[in-house]
Amino acid sequence: MSGSVMPPRIVFQHTIGDILRRTARRYPDKPAIICGDVAWTYAQFDRISNRLAHGLAAQGIALGDRVAVLSRNSHAFAAMRFALARLGAVLVPVNFMLNAEEIAFILRASGTKALAVGPDFVALGRAAAALDTSVRTLFWLPGEEPATPPGDLTPFDRLLSDDDSRPEVELDNRMLAQIVYTSGTESLPKGAMLTHEAILWEYVSCVIEEELTPRDSMLHALPLYHCAQLDTFLGPAIYVGMTNVITGQPKPEVILPLLARHRISAFFAPPSVWIVLLRSPLFDCTDLSSLRKGYYGASIMPVEVLMELSRRLPDVRLWNLYGQTEIAPLATMLGPDDQLRKPGAAGKPVVNVETRVVDDDMNDVPPGAVGEIVHRSPQLMTGYFNDPEKTAAAFAGGWFHSGDLATVDAEGIVTVVDRKKDMIKTGGENVASREVEEMIYTLDGVSEVAVVGLPDPYWIEAITAIIVTKDGHALTETAVIDHCRAGMAHFKVPKRVIFTDTLPKNPSGKLLKRDLRQHYAKG
Repeated sequence: MSGSVMPPRIVFQHTIGDILRRTARRYPDKPAIICGDVAWTYAQFDRISNRLAHGLAAQGIALGDRVAVLSRNSHAFAAMRFALARLGAVLVPVNFMLNAEEIAFILRASGTKALAVGPDFVALGRAAAALDTSVRTLFWLPGEEPATPPGDLTPFDRLLSDDDSRPEVELDNRMLAQIVYTSGTESLPKGAMLTHEAILWEYVSCVIEEELTPRDSMLHALPLYHCAQLDTFLGPAIYVGMTNVITGQPKPEVILPLLARHRISAFFAPPSVWIVLLRSPLFDCTDLSSLRKGYYGASIMPVEVLMELSRRLPDVRLWNLYGQTEIAPLATMLGPDDQLRKPGAAGKPVVNVETRVVDDDMNDVPPGAVGEIVHRSPQLMTGYFNDPEKTAAAFAGGWFHSGDLATVDAEGIVTVVDRKKDMIKTGGENVASREVEEMIYTLDGVSEVAVVGLPDPYWIEAITAIIVTKDGHALTETAVIDHCRAGMAHFKVPKRVIFTDTLPKNPSGKLLKRDLRQHYAKG
């Protein structure tokens, strides 16, 4: 409007760093972060994040700089996340299960300027940074247990400035907040670029769909380097003012006592971790009466395990959360009322996401037919960092292509069938590995199973079941094959069964089928 005066941009600012400050104003004395012996109220957490931001700025970290974090979960990781956001620096969380070469790839690809390492990963971080990367500074982050920082690394406590004021950095909601590298289960990791705006739209979806409230307390046990724990739970929990207990040890002997000790009401874990908890001898003797909300995702929950959870935790309402890094990551949700009515389904799109299931010509598939999941949403990444070709392919036709295959029913409920690359083509027929896995899970004695296609001169890909049995149970290849033959079309029945002690997973619980195919293809 001619002659009007525009208010300063800062009055409209809404970034990741702002949500902590606003929550601290609402609940200054409420416990915000509990990790080991560290306990911060929201007011303390807010001031520490400001002090850390000023300290990082004194170390040369500025607007747009990429800073990688290679660490288990900790209070310091959480503070680093908000401090970087307040500087307009870009967080690059790194999978600590990678080797030095793989980490160096991410550091080089992202142009990372500084690397923050936890106590367990000092040598690994040094080795990776030395492999022709742009990293010039290494910081040390404390973990849950007391540890002495190396003398040549700047420790967290020394990074904390005396200045706890809000950093004077002009930010825009559309600025880049983080580059999250995909887990690389099928190919080299790609860096998904997510803005403050995209992540905060996602937080709104999470708060609404997960029914998060300030009265809840949440345990964060899965790695914060993964966007599932970082942005589907920790960020939204801070947004609404929940109490957050953090651990870097996602083991039953740690998780179950923490759930009881802190009277946790909400907890997320991928199916693999829920399975481990159910199998723990501690499960039935732990007081889980405070637990009311249980979330799962990152991989498909076997229907038999879902039924077991419902039996053994009857007072816990369950949510299935489906999505991926590129959409920050929540896309669809199956709520508590539909868990047993639609077992195994991924649900409907969340409030800020539009989802379709389409054929190769981008036409909606009819109910029951298999197609690819595509999305439109303000939560989506702006692209893959320095990779215009993969970005263009991902957004072909004006929709983001997930790479996941699914069906949709007459109610609009989506059920993920498989990854496109996990579809097995055997003897001229397409077989979804998940369908075979679900059949095998109904066999008594099966703890975990992965079904993959292995090279075969006759079948091209031979359906192969790789099984971990429950303690005290014995299974044979013949028993598994006969069980599948009794309930499935002949071409879907495994041609081979392999028994193993463990299945390879990344720390977020995602099964690494690529590793299985590579290992067993070599015999």
